[in-house]
Amino acid sequence: MAIFMMQNNLNAQTKIDYPKTKKGDTKDNYFGKEVSDPYRWLEDDKSEETGNWVKQQNVVTNNFLSTIPFREAIKKRYEGLLNYEKYSAPFIEGSFTYFYKNDGLQNQSVLYRENNSTKKVEVFLDPNAFSKEGTTSLAGVAFTKDGSLTAYNISKGGSDWQSIIVMDANTKKQIDDTIQNVKFSGASWYKNEGFYYSTYGSPSEGASNLSAKNDNHKVYFHKIGTPQANDVLIFGGNEKEMFRYATAGVSENQRWLIITAANATYGSIIFIKDLNKADSKFLQLIEDDKNNHFIVDVDDKNFYIQSDKDAPNNKVVIAPIANPTISNWKTLIPEQKEVLETSSGGGFLFCSYLKDAVSKVYQYKTNGSLVREIKLPGFGTSYGFGAKVNAKELYYSFVSYLQPNTIYKYNITRGFSVLFKKSNVKFDASKYESKQVFYTSKDGTKVPMIITHKKGLVLNGNNPCLLYAYGGFSVSLTPSFSTSNIILLENGGIYAVANLRGGGEYGEDWHNQGVQMKKQNVFDDFMAAANYLITNKYTSANKLAIEGGSNGGLLVGACITQNPSMCKVAFPAVGVLDMLRYHKFTAGAGWAYDYGTSEQSKEMFEYLYNYSPVHNTKKAAYPATMITTADHDDRVVPAHSFKFAASLQENHIGENPVLISIQTMGGHGAGRSTKQTIQEQTDKWSFMFFNMGIKPTY
Repeated sequence: MAIFMMQNNLNAQTKIDYPKTKKGDTKDNYFGKEVSDPYRWLEDDKSEETGNWVKQQNVVTNNFLSTIPFREAIKKRYEGLLNYEKYSAPFIEGSFTYFYKNDGLQNQSVLYRENNSTKKVEVFLDPNAFSKEGTTSLAGVAFTKDGSLTAYNISKGGSDWQSIIVMDANTKKQIDDTIQNVKFSGASWYKNEGFYYSTYGSPSEGASNLSAKNDNHKVYFHKIGTPQANDVLIFGGNEKEMFRYATAGVSENQRWLIITAANATYGSIIFIKDLNKADSKFLQLIEDDKNNHFIVDVDDKNFYIQSDKDAPNNKVVIAPIANPTISNWKTLIPEQKEVLETSSGGGFLFCSYLKDAVSKVYQYKTNGSLVREIKLPGFGTSYGFGAKVNAKELYYSFVSYLQPNTIYKYNITRGFSVLFKKSNVKFDASKYESKQVFYTSKDGTKVPMIITHKKGLVLNGNNPCLLYAYGGFSVSLTPSFSTSNIILLENGGIYAVANLRGGGEYGEDWHNQGVQMKKQNVFDDFMAAANYLITNKYTSANKLAIEGGSNGGLLVGACITQNPSMCKVAFPAVGVLDMLRYHKFTAGAGWAYDYGTSEQSKEMFEYLYNYSPVHNTKKAAYPATMITTADHDDRVVPAHSFKFAASLQENHIGENPVLISIQTMGGHGAGRSTKQTIQEQTDKWSFMFFNMGIKPTY
């Protein structure tokens, strides 16, 4: 199939010959309804046929992007904006203070350390040396209590499957075998003897490691100096203790092994084991997984637990060590109107609340009495209020849509902050403004949205606008800074972020208004956000782009199949797009709390079938669409995007391009190299501006 596209302002004409995608005759029966799945063959990520299809699609996409006359100018501008030193908040381990730093355009940030006595700074781990292409990343690091040993995770191509390497922190020499095939886990040290980690079993023979189903998460203990084959199974591995997610942690005082286990992304059970007693058995603190709980801290008397049981916005309870089961819990910090996230440091509790998606932080004593509100620099997001129990200071970060990441040092006892590290990104925030609005969704619900643009921008309906959202898994979208968004803002554009139901901005009630057979609320909220921006002349349908990743990719896919005319450009990234089969791959079955499954009931199947993007493409003129995925995405497998692209290209009858870009040696997002990020963002802005008929000022 071929189309021609005219750009009013750019006088560009591009012919697109989409690859012809073979259609099979696969069908499934759901509660008596036969459903065709003609592109099932694209689920086989190991087949040569799928590989050839990927290559053909990338050729078409790259050929289209190469015709955009200002693509190279956008790339150079973005490289220039990104070329500044970037730091993480420091953390103290043993006699060193560690921090991450990127000189500017390094593919991966480097882990440095400063000797607390001599103040000498040195490179501790440089992941840029892990691979020639810069696509192998440092995915986590854990130290023994005395800081003398470290175990660090590495990820190749952004895969969730990782390796753990053990090193003497003083000499920086590897001292043990590499632990292979670790997933959704770091190392948690017990003294200097060894560490706990979690993994799934290897896929069956012939199955793909990147797409095979992961159901039984198991916790092992690795003793230093012994082969991985001798690692001891600690938790899981039988029908009684089978969980999809099982995370192990050792308390700072080294007494308690704490395992948080779950079968879905919401709802958890806590198990504890006294490591001071050789014959100690696991004690289950909670009877079921109907609520979320996690242990924030433990001292000689109590466990401090954050829980949303009978408190949708979360509360802090204490559980006496003598008998910590749920019947003995007592509320220490009651639920408030705002959503709570709790951390600890220096012998205190830090309670971070979300007020309409904006941070407020309070410091409490462990007896529940309020010490002070911590004065934050402004309207934004603050994080990092955690430290060891004896710490006198901690480092936290503050960020907003207009303020780049800024690091502060906080005196825990005296309660004051001082600026530690300021960003040097070349951006004059005084020329821009961010404001929060509330709009009305289809059913009358008020939904918040933060809109950022140049001061004095004329609201004439002709401004390019990117609307971003997520709306799922109780994830809260709080203010953040993106160097990439400067490209949009300095070209007279608008960046809008809507806090949809399904997220966690207003606690578990807000989340539950967007799950399973209420998922349509999320899509309605997003379409209402677009309507608000258009009605109030921020933009128009011809100048609006929508974007979302993962669950947000589902959001974009569902909205453009339900309402193809809602926007001019769509970016569904690494999306969950086949709602009938998502639970068949990797850890997808764990998402059932939010989505339900096609096998759950006839009603749930019909609900999913009626919005599943792969199953709801129809003959229509779709927005200019660039689907993005990656060959090493083993969280949301690329087959979702492959099948959606094939179906969309088959049914598209308009002049807009409908493309898919498949990144090689890339995963779900984490660990991406700077080079990959630059190319991805360059292509996004080039595609958006070009299809809106806008020429950037470079």
